[in-house]
Amino acid sequence: MKLDRATVCLPIKDRQVSHAFYTALGFVTVGELGDDGLPEPLQFEISVGLRVMLIPTRGFGWVIGDRKRSPRNTHECLVVIGLATDAAVDKLMRRAQDAGAKIVMEAGDQKWGYSGAFADPDGHMWQVSRADGFLTR
Repeated sequence: MKLDRATVCLPIKDRQVSHAFYTALGFVTVGELGDDGLPEPLQFEISVGLRVMLIPTRGFGWVIGDRKRSPRNTHECLVVIGLATDAAVDKLMRRAQDAGAKIVMEAGDQKWGYSGAFADPDGHMWQVSRADGFLTR
């Protein structure tokens, strides 16, 4: 079965902060504007067929029911973005750092290829890799 679209949902503290961060990365918002002038729900198109939906922490509970959220700095999900070149990886990593991301792994040659990783303002982990090797197998 092939899906038309996948959406990764992440809890956030502040819609304005998250909007500014992901916009600085170059991601494009999707959807109708809410009362605060931001799309509701706050979604960004990462690539064709992949979106990230950022849900305020207080509202995330209805998504996960009675299951507890992971504590801060504990991650159950790593979002991996594949880009065409090392230079594109470096550029996105710089944009993330300039937007306030914590660099978790500097971009460079790894065992699996060229890659770096950062944490967004809410601590969610993003890995940026050249789109070859394990991303295309």
